Amino acid sequence: MNFHEGEYLYINKPYGMSSFGALAHIRYVVSKRLGIKRVKMGHAGTLDPLATGVLILCTGKKTKEIEALQLHTKEYIAGVQFGCTTASYDREHTVDHTYPKRHITRELLEEALKRFVGDIMQTPPVYSAIKINGTRAYEHGRAGTEVVISPKPVHIDEIELLEFDDVRKWARIRVVCGKGTYIRSLGRDIGEAVGSGAYLTSLCRTQLGNVRIEDCMDFEQFHEWFAQQEVEPYPAGGDNAGGGGASRRRRRK
Repeated sequence: MNFHEGEYLYINKPYGMSSFGALAHIRYVVSKRLGIKRVKMGHAGTLDPLATGVLILCTGKKTKEIEALQLHTKEYIAGVQFGCTTASYDREHTVDHTYPKRHITRELLEEALKRFVGDIMQTPPVYSAIKINGTRAYEHGRAGTEVVISPKPVHIDEIELLEFDDVRKWARIRVVCGKGTYIRSLGRDIGEAVGSGAYLTSLCRTQLGNVRIEDCMDFEQFHEWFAQQEVEPYPAGGDNAGGGGASRRRRRK
């Protein structure tokens, strides 16, 4: 493996860890073995701490490809609970409002999902990394400051209802979408479309471009796997800067 010329590392990001936290740990392990302060590394497409799934890490010269990788189509599997909402549209915050849900049926939900296929306008969550007047939206949210976030165009290729629990009013949905789509916002909007509220109970990115979750190694297995790999020495004077793309952004999908 030649980390200066560039490598792709496909990681299944664990629940509860930020994308940058996963990157920082793996960068530390790689840098320590190479005997340098910090290998150049970035990731393509940030996942929320409460999300799991495909995280592509790029090293060395391949960090130049991060922007192109982020344009690739993504697939997600989301758990959606109807009848209530949270401030973050997921489980990071507790339920803040409840709504009627007895009227929701599989047929109603399947019909509502059709409205979201194609080019749609979507308002990002307050608890997201977008900037408002130079400040991250989630910082406004934590401070309790009211902000107006403008809707933006996103593209949804496919939405498929995989499972519906009529007792719990809970669904599992597969989404194929383009860059910039917030699945948390999509869950909120689907709740409104069926005359209720909704938030995500789980989120997994199952594909990014041609990389599927089956191609990824578990984060916990990386150290053992890496110890078995042959590694080229890092050149003296090589670029040891970190970063790349959106590696420090806290919340994305």
